[in-house]
Amino acid sequence: MKVLFAAVLASAAMLSGNAYAAEEDFLRSIEGNWTGGGKVLRKLGGENVSVTCNMKSDAQASSFSMDGSCRALVVVTRGFNAKVKTSGNSYSGTYVGVSGKPSTLSGSRKGNTINLNVTWANEMYGDRKATMTIQKVGNNGLRIRTIDRHPSSGKSIVTTHLDLRRS
Repeated sequence: MKVLFAAVLASAAMLSGNAYAAEEDFLRSIEGNWTGGGKVLRKLGGENVSVTCNMKSDAQASSFSMDGSCRALVVVTRGFNAKVKTSGNSYSGTYVGVSGKPSTLSGSRKGNTINLNVTWANEMYGDRKATMTIQKVGNNGLRIRTIDRHPSSGKSIVTTHLDLRRS
């Protein structure tokens, strides 16, 4: 369940010339209230669990934050928050999910997708590393995926896949 909320984190801005304006515009385009859901892998070898999520995002010229919650099995709800800043074309920040401890985020944006390296606060799926993508889909959609590596096979595993719509 911890991975679920990591998926809901990320963004930032470049700080020079026209790139700065383009980045600020991108961040503003993902600001607002979002609802939706998807699937979360709770443990290796387990089945995906369906979740529904609500999230509010706020953007500034060179920073972005998300606060929200996701619900599984009608009765289990978990909150999360993320704060990301930019410096040039580098993104960095923190994410706090169910562990209550900050995990670190770092990466960059290419086109409509923010690509982040995640270092979990605690070991998950055999290590502390994962990747996350936050993709803007059309004018009113966000797709958030967290991908880890299976500790035995080394194959990529999608641990979180969320599709959110502007509400």
